[in-house]
Amino acid sequence: MATHAGMGIDWSKVFVPETPLLEIFVRGTLTYLALFLMLRFVLKRESSGLGITDLLVVVMIADAAQNAMAGNYTSVPDGLLLVGTIIFWSWFLNWLGYHLPLFERLVHPAPLTLVKDGKMLRRNMRQELITESELLSQLREQGVHDLAEVRLACMEGDGSISVVTNDPPEPGQGRKKERAT
Repeated sequence: MATHAGMGIDWSKVFVPETPLLEIFVRGTLTYLALFLMLRFVLKRESSGLGITDLLVVVMIADAAQNAMAGNYTSVPDGLLLVGTIIFWSWFLNWLGYHLPLFERLVHPAPLTLVKDGKMLRRNMRQELITESELLSQLREQGVHDLAEVRLACMEGDGSISVVTNDPPEPGQGRKKERAT
């Protein structure tokens, strides 16, 4: 044991990895990708305001950093490698989504129409498990008090609902107003 006299610090535990680095990378990779897929397909609506990858990175980095700091990993490099692995996968999936259309749909899903021309699309609402009262609440938060005012309302990829209304055009203008939560 390589402890510093009087301080009780085992410096080899702090700086020398005891877990194989490849194992940490593989564990971080499998955990990140599994959680990404679960959040992407199951909890999309619950993360409104933050993108799935943003939320996942924040949570996993916090946990990995806590483990490294609290000693659940036996060295700082173990924890730093795990944090680096998480950041790598977040960046790489976003990079793939930017460069490859197939991955873009996975990383940044297309909007799903919930209301079209004042009519609720119940099938799409059921797909996202949004009740009529939840949808109407979201519309009211954006200043829409009557469903007939809505030309288009969509569930965006980040879980927010965007709304395009049928506001009457001002004299000499034919523009529509768009709001997003």
